[in-house]
Order: sequence, then C-alpha cells, then structure tokens
Amino acid sequence: MAFIEAVIQYGFLQKALLTSVMVGIICGIIGCFIILRGMALMGDAISHAVLPGVAISYMLGINFLIGAVLSGIITAIGIGFVSQNSRIKNDISIGIMFTAAFALGIILITLMKSSTDLYHILFGNVLAVRPSDMWITLGIGTFVLLSIFLLYKEFLVTSFDSTMAEVYGLPVRLIHYFLMTLLTLVTVASLQTVGIILVVAMLITPAATAYLLTDRLSTMLFLSAGIGTLASIAGLYFSFTYNLASGATIVLVATFFFLLAFFFSPRQGLIHKFIKKSRAETSR
Repeated sequence: MAFIEAVIQYGFLQKALLTSVMVGIICGIIGCFIILRGMALMGDAISHAVLPGVAISYMLGINFLIGAVLSGIITAIGIGFVSQNSRIKNDISIGIMFTAAFALGIILITLMKSSTDLYHILFGNVLAVRPSDMWITLGIGTFVLLSIFLLYKEFLVTSFDSTMAEVYGLPVRLIHYFLMTLLTLVTVASLQTVGIILVVAMLITPAATAYLLTDRLSTMLFLSAGIGTLASIAGLYFSFTYNLASGATIVLVATFFFLLAFFFSPRQGLIHKFIKKSRAETSR
C-alpha cells in the first residue's frame, strides 16, 4: 500500500514504473526471437558493444541513443563480416568483437574520469530516470512492437528454418540485421533500468521462462512480455521499499519466475518429469 501511495505521490516513481514496464515488455518480446535463434550470446555481445558509443556520446554532449545504436550495429555487422570471411566461427567472432568493444568503452569512460556515470551505465538506476529517457524508451518500445507486428511472419519463418525462408525468397540476411538493430534499440532503452551488465538477463530470462510454458510462438511472446512486466514491477517495488539496486532486483525477480517454471511447469517442469518417470517405472 505504501508503494502504491508513493507511485501516486511522486513523479519520479511514476516515470520509473512506466519505463520499467516498457523495458520488461520489449525485452521479453525480442528475447523470444533471440533464444529461438540460439543467439543468447549475440544478445550479450550487443548489450556490451553499445558501451563505447554511449561513452563517445557523453564526450560529444549528444544523446547517448545515437552513439549506442551506431556502436551496436557496427559491432553486429563486424561479427557477421568476420565469421563469413574467415575460418572463425560465429561464437568465436562474437567473443572477440564484443569484448573488444566493451574494453574500448571502459577505456573511454575512464578518460571521462566519472565513476558515477560508469556505475549508472553498467548497472542502471531506474529511480533516477529522466523524462527524456522515459520518452526515448516509449518511442523505442513503440517502434519495436510495431516492427514485430508487421514482420511477425518473416521473423517466424527465419527463426525456425532459414533455408526454407530463402526458398520462399525472403531476404534472410537483411531480416537478421534488422533484428540486430531492434536488439540494439532494446538494449539502449534498457540502459537506465538494468544497465549494460544485466540487460542480457532481461532479454533471456523472461523468454526462457515462457519457453518452458508453451510450444506456440504467439503465446510465448505474450507470456514473455507479461513475465518481463511482472518482474519489472515487483523488482521496482522491492528496490524502492528496501533500498536495493533496481536493475539487480528486477533481474532476481525474473530469475525467481524462471525457477518456478523450471520446477513446476505443467509439461516441462522438473517435478512433472519426475512424476511422469515414476509412474512409467511403476506401470512396468
């Protein structure tokens, strides 16, 4: 009750709640396509690769969105270029490129001589979200959701069978890079909420939880968005009430939901599998 009263009374908490909910929704939805494509490591790579772009934007005094998006897209293209033009496999090129980008970002932020900015960039602080950050998040969220709605069939086909998609004449590589662009935008939108370090958890954990609960992509998208939203609201509540780090708290709540699904999922849960196995052995 005290939290609800605080939300009604304090504008900063209203902005934090709205931003957190939007981040939970868009991370959950994009995360579904990331795990279906087996690209969890790419999500980690993009989340770290935006750091040098953010640092350069701060140095130039421009909106961090510009530098972060450019940095993320350049890294995604670089990963594809290295893996397609050498014997280096995709996971190796991801490891090389994102660690190099992250290291460059650390050096640039060190040159800025501002540990406070570094802490907020890495770990987020949703309770200090500014109106401009909130509107950026809402704008990105609207664009991402609209893109998923308009290109749902294309993302569906290319996620499950890229060879079939090529036979149908779909521009598989272009769709892949557009998805990477959406992933970069979602990462940027999540900076203020969970930060660069923890954004991969919000991309993967709600989607993985939904994956344990359903076999249909459409249902998985709604479940993942709902789980991301609940984790964001509950995490913000615990963060505000007990003075905890907002990003870390949101991630831990999302992990709690995953553990519930892992053990108690009706078809994929560990307990269900144990009961099913016990019944099978008893009937023999």
